[in-house]
Amino acid sequence: MRIEVVGYDHPDAARLIGEAQQEMVVRYGGPDETPVAPSEFTPPSGLFLVGYVDGVPVVCGGWRSHGQDAELKRMYVAPAARGNGYARSLLAEIERTARAAGHRRVILETGTQQPEAVALYRSAGYTDVPAFGYYSCSPNSIHLGKLLDVPASAPGVPGGPEGVAATPDRA
Repeated sequence: MRIEVVGYDHPDAARLIGEAQQEMVVRYGGPDETPVAPSEFTPPSGLFLVGYVDGVPVVCGGWRSHGQDAELKRMYVAPAARGNGYARSLLAEIERTARAAGHRRVILETGTQQPEAVALYRSAGYTDVPAFGYYSCSPNSIHLGKLLDVPASAPGVPGGPEGVAATPDRA
């Protein structure tokens, strides 16, 4: 799988995000209504990634700054590509780029109707964290986080062929 940094509104990202939203309608009765602005996924305050297999976009996800934390958003794998480890590979890249940007922790919100996602995150070391964000009071929400090993001085984020610059840690 080839992982590329793209804009949140890139056509491949938009298609996968649209599919993810349709899946939320099936699982929860409506789309994820968390406010999201494409600019939040623009370096240095965020990053959005799409994974390609044989030139076909099959997985997406990104992070946006949430204080000292990086909040993972819009992680999705196309149904035909599931079960091949693409989500785990993309999650590792999201963590790597968030760490390189100086974030100490990745946090996320998922839901009770997404057992595959919960299993992935828990197996990758994510544990329960206090509720936050748009769905903080929802009984269907699960809030998870993972501490990252951050070097004392985080260099830039090598997120793609052209590289992506990062800001220093914001204390």
